[in-house]
Amino acid sequence: MLSIGEFSKICQVSTKTLRYYAEIGLINPEKINRENGYRYYSINQLERMLFINRLKSYEISLEEIKAILQSEKDQFEEKLILLLNKKRWEIQEKLTAYDRMVKQLGNDMENLKKGEPILNNLKDLDIKLVEVPAMYILSIRKLVSIEECKLGYDLFFNQLYKKIAEEGLTIIGPPMTIYHSEEYLSEGYDIEFAIPIKEYATGTKDFNPGLCIKTRLKGSYSEITSVYAKQHEWLEKEKFCTAKPPFDVYITNPREIKRPEDFITDIYLPVKKI
Repeated sequence: MLSIGEFSKICQVSTKTLRYYAEIGLINPEKINRENGYRYYSINQLERMLFINRLKSYEISLEEIKAILQSEKDQFEEKLILLLNKKRWEIQEKLTAYDRMVKQLGNDMENLKKGEPILNNLKDLDIKLVEVPAMYILSIRKLVSIEECKLGYDLFFNQLYKKIAEEGLTIIGPPMTIYHSEEYLSEGYDIEFAIPIKEYATGTKDFNPGLCIKTRLKGSYSEITSVYAKQHEWLEKEKFCTAKPPFDVYITNPREIKRPEDFITDIYLPVKKI
C-alpha cells in the first residue's frame, strides 16, 4: 500500500487533487484509516491514475473521464476511441486557429513596418447596394454551438443535399447561412442553414431578402467581423438601417478549398432607408 503522499509523488498529482478526485468518485483510496483518516492507495491504482493523467493531458474533462471509467467492459474501448477522435479534432481545430493567428500577426507586423494600420484590410472592403430576388430555400434552423457552426457543411448542409437528391430537387445557388440571433451568444447561435432550390416542395419556404448591402470577403471567416464593422459604418453614413437578419453565401465550398485565404464569401445585410 502507498500513502497518499507517496501516491501523489509517483503520479505527480497533489494530495488536494487526489482528495477532490475521491469526492467526485473518479479514484477512491483503497483504504482509509478510521482512527487518523490517513488514506492509502494500492499499487494497482497507479495505472488508473496514470490513465486519468493521460486523458487530462488531452484536455478531456473530468466528467468525460469518469464516464469512460464507468463504461461497461464491452463498451469501454469503443467509447474511448470516439472520445479520443473528438478530442483530436478539437485540438486540430485549435492548431489551425493558432496557425491563422500567427500568419495574421505577421501581416499586422508587416503593415506596421510599412506605416499602415493593423486593420489595413478594412479599406479594401467594397460595399454594394443590391436587390436580391425572392427564392425558395430548403433549410434547417437550429440553435447551434460554435463547434457545430464550424461543422455546418458536414452536420447540416449534407442533410439538405441528401433530401434534395432523394426528392429530385434543383439547386439554383450556393449554400447560405441566415443568422437569426440578435446578439452574440457564447453558448451558441440561432442559425438557419439553407440551399436555394427551383421547386416548391415539402420543407421549402419563401426567402425574400429584398434590398441588401453586399460585401465580398476573400479570405478566412475570422475576418468576417471586419465586414460587419464596415457595413454598419456604411449604414450610418448613408442613412440606412437593418431590415431583416443578415446572411452569408458561400461562393467557395470550404470542404473543397483547403486554404482559408482562398475562401470567397458574400455577406449580405438586408436594409431599408431611414
